[in-house]
Amino acid sequence: SAIHSHNPHPTHRNRTSPEAMRPEKKYLVQEINDHLDKSDYFFLTDYSGVNVEEAAQIRKSLAEHGAEYHVVKNRLLNVALKEREIEGAEDYLSGQTALVIGGNNPSGTAKAVAKFIKDKEKFTWKGGAVGKEIYDPAKINLLKDLPSLDALQAQLLGLLNTPAQKLVGTLSAAQRDLLSVLSQKEEAA
Repeated sequence: SAIHSHNPHPTHRNRTSPEAMRPEKKYLVQEINDHLDKSDYFFLTDYSGVNVEEAAQIRKSLAEHGAEYHVVKNRLLNVALKEREIEGAEDYLSGQTALVIGGNNPSGTAKAVAKFIKDKEKFTWKGGAVGKEIYDPAKINLLKDLPSLDALQAQLLGLLNTPAQKLVGTLSAAQRDLLSVLSQKEEAA
């Protein structure tokens, strides 16, 4: 007689494996991946105690930076991050989690969330990532204190323009000096 192995817990399976997920869960993981595709960074916040009106306020504030706020299930977000080979975020995936993504200005987005945290005293940072590097709340606070992308671009442009203006001034002076010498030579002749 053949011995059949029988799983005593048929409903227990590897819950984080995409293959073991029901189609609706796979759809939700894909939806999270679609959100993550919108930028090369994301922030995680704990939204405990945030009511519907406050959630609308943070969404509006983030929209001004091209960013979005989405409530997500920790387990499904963890699956999406593992598919992207982003390791270490699981330490921040407990409790109620909102995903902040989008826009091309992580510093401005972090500033908007930090202002909301300060004003409402409910919302808290959990962590996040820029590229594949995991950021803890302290690192996100440093990021929010950086100048915005626009300010950095203006500073860089200023640095690039200064030598160019000096070069143009030097060339113009050399041209004036040459014309002056030629003019004096002509007058002497």
